[in-house]
Amino acid sequence: MQTETHAPSVPPSETNPPPGLENPLTSLSPLTPLTALDDAIENLGEPVPCRSYDPEVFFAESPADVEYAKSLCRTCPLMEACLSGAKERREPWGVWGGELFVQGVVVARKRPRGRPRKNPVAA
Repeated sequence: MQTETHAPSVPPSETNPPPGLENPLTSLSPLTPLTALDDAIENLGEPVPCRSYDPEVFFAESPADVEYAKSLCRTCPLMEACLSGAKERREPWGVWGGELFVQGVVVARKRPRGRPRKNPVAA
């Protein structure tokens, strides 16, 4: 008779934070529900970029504004947990955890509107 092993109901990152992390909120566990992200931000006790800057920047149309929002996210202590939660939720659009989401998928760069040029522009 074989016995089956089951994964624990609580992910290991929530029970045992990785060594060297003083704050368990910065662990890699995803903040899947937005309420969990809100709670983590409140419990952090320090300002985070998405609450300190205009929220429109994180949902901007301009490629330059999107890159600016991504750079702001890189300073956030919750960046990794925010990104993994956004991936699990398949966020439809915006900058989450330092990455741009378009139709629920992470994309490298925001393309400007219109068709690309056929011939390169001399700089």
